[in-house]
Amino acid sequence: MATEYGQGYGLPTGPGHAQGVGGRRHRMPAALRAPVEGRAWRELAHVLLSLPISILMFTYAVTMVSLGAGLLVTFLGVPVLAAALAGCRGIGSVERARARGLLGLDVGEPDPLRLKRQGFMGWIGAVLKSGTSWRALLYSVLQLPWAVLSFTVTVTVWSLGWSLLTYPLWFWVLPTYAGQDGIQLYGDEQRAIYLDNPFEIAVTAGVGLLFTLATPWIVRALTTVDRVMVHGLLGPSRLASRVVELESDRGVVVDTAAADLRRIERDLHDGAQARLVNLAMDLGLAKEKLREDPQAAARMVDEAHGEVKTALQELRDLARGIHPAVLTDRGLDAALSAVASRCTVPVQVEVDLSERPAPAIEGIAYFTVSELLQNVSKHSRATWAAVEVWRSEERLMLQVVDNGVGGADLSRGSGLAGLAERLDAVDGILVVDSPAGGPTRVTAELPWRAERAR
Repeated sequence: MATEYGQGYGLPTGPGHAQGVGGRRHRMPAALRAPVEGRAWRELAHVLLSLPISILMFTYAVTMVSLGAGLLVTFLGVPVLAAALAGCRGIGSVERARARGLLGLDVGEPDPLRLKRQGFMGWIGAVLKSGTSWRALLYSVLQLPWAVLSFTVTVTVWSLGWSLLTYPLWFWVLPTYAGQDGIQLYGDEQRAIYLDNPFEIAVTAGVGLLFTLATPWIVRALTTVDRVMVHGLLGPSRLASRVVELESDRGVVVDTAAADLRRIERDLHDGAQARLVNLAMDLGLAKEKLREDPQAAARMVDEAHGEVKTALQELRDLARGIHPAVLTDRGLDAALSAVASRCTVPVQVEVDLSERPAPAIEGIAYFTVSELLQNVSKHSRATWAAVEVWRSEERLMLQVVDNGVGGADLSRGSGLAGLAERLDAVDGILVVDSPAGGPTRVTAELPWRAERAR
């Protein structure tokens, strides 16, 4: 699904306007409105809160781990160390919630504890063996020095910017209560330079404006490091995320295989099997009539012969739907040309492959194009279509284009959504570009594995 450039990111979309979140237009550029935006104040609050929170985290983590390490010579050290790590896991939950509320960073929950055995000892072993626990401990220790740095930089730049910007409003305080003419830039025993005339006051306010406008972007750069730390140390590990993804993909593959088996069973039961049963009955009746009425028996045998042809054609179609022989024998070019010849619109096929992919990838590519051409025949109202297949580095690229009415959308839960799930199960991608009125361009990517994998 295509996203319009600039939408939702504050990028310019027209003269004098900026596109805001949810399509709301801003007349003020992002650089000028940043100091008063809610996001800037939330990020400022995150930095200011980080220092006291990180002090508590660091104190707890270092104290508990040191206590547990010191008691390792006794049995008490192990449960104390486990309690320290469990507390760090709790701290991680709080920090994820704080990042979600103030930074807008939605980090998934890490792996839960996997108890190999029940009871207190099983819990201790699970906590000590969990990588999530140790990453949370590392976050609790590393957060303090970074919080000190970010707090210092933020408070200094923020206070300097606003104090200089508002200097025309409060500069009178210095001669009245401090006994000097203004902010002192330089001074020694013989000479002192103060910002006290209107021009110097205006320049000071201008410098303050520059600092004020730059402060939100400096704070945003600092909180980017916080985002990286929260995501990398408190979120699920890459291995755990990959395991979850593979489990999901395995479920899709199993469901797809089960659906294909049900389809094959239904086609056999309702199609060829039913015709063969009728054929057996007709041949039995013809056998009984053979002596009494040879001509009627001959007609019945002739009808049975037609049923045999139809049953054979249905079996061929069913076998082609499982895995066509032309794909195995001659590859994608010939197989896709055969599919294109059965489409209701003229289809141009171009396959540019120097070698054949692995059988599994080749089969998925074939059925992907086949299903897309069926959609062209049924729904597109097109007058022509084109199929292109090529290799791009380690990806097999498929593209089906037609000049139909368009309007195809993956989010509607149509057959395209199921096709996208099947491709995702093998690390593939399906991209649909189908504006209303057409044309429709569907691009699929599959991982490339060479034919030698056969």
